[in-house]
Amino acid sequence: MGKGLVMPALNTTTFNFAGSKVLVSGGSNGIGLEIANAFISAGAIVTITGTKESAAEYSHDLSGFKYLQCQMNDRQQITSVAEGITDLDILVNNAGQVLPGGANEYDPDVFEQALQINSAAAFRLTQLLHPTLCKSDLTGGASVINMASLASFFAIEFVPGYGAAKAAVVQMTKTLSVHYAKDNIRVNAVAPGLVASNMTAPMLSSDAMTRPHLDRTPLARVATPSEIAPAVLFLCSQASQYITGHTLVVDGGFSVKG
Repeated sequence: MGKGLVMPALNTTTFNFAGSKVLVSGGSNGIGLEIANAFISAGAIVTITGTKESAAEYSHDLSGFKYLQCQMNDRQQITSVAEGITDLDILVNNAGQVLPGGANEYDPDVFEQALQINSAAAFRLTQLLHPTLCKSDLTGGASVINMASLASFFAIEFVPGYGAAKAAVVQMTKTLSVHYAKDNIRVNAVAPGLVASNMTAPMLSSDAMTRPHLDRTPLARVATPSEIAPAVLFLCSQASQYITGHTLVVDGGFSVKG
């Protein structure tokens, strides 16, 4: 090779979503923010939601996104978000919460809140945005990506509401994929394993809680949000245009080890 010739990095993937309109709920932090940034890097125009009144209230820079406030237990705010989106190719239903308000999910009222925040809100937002997604001319069709979890498949004792909601997300993904297929809208989900984020920080601070998980995980480590985002972009891309109704597990092998 001649001097100065720079070879591209091996085993890398890039996506091109130039001009695509994307909405990421809960895109102000954690996995959602990494997904939003990945779409921005791929050329998309990205709107995110967060719980604070404005993007300026966050300690990190969100100026590259259009920001909309949305508490996922507030039906009117969900409706307002949908009404504010007039052009959309990709919806990522990422927003979620465990132990809402720090309360006990074994309390039936808190259990219901967990269902609302982690599954019913995503269904409502998706249905409200369905007519907008129908107008997309994205190659391979518009996409809805729902955020599932290992809690969709395994019992996590201290969050019964969250687990029930995430199990519902997997079934909702299957049902909506059938219902929306005629409209050229694909619906898939991503189920991350244990990922370092604000939501998991209390768990990750306890070796007693994380050690059993890591011992079962063949890759023997916690994921970063940047390792979840590419799965989302893949499922929205032309490369996956024959995939719908599927939940892609990104868990370091946790779910395949007995």
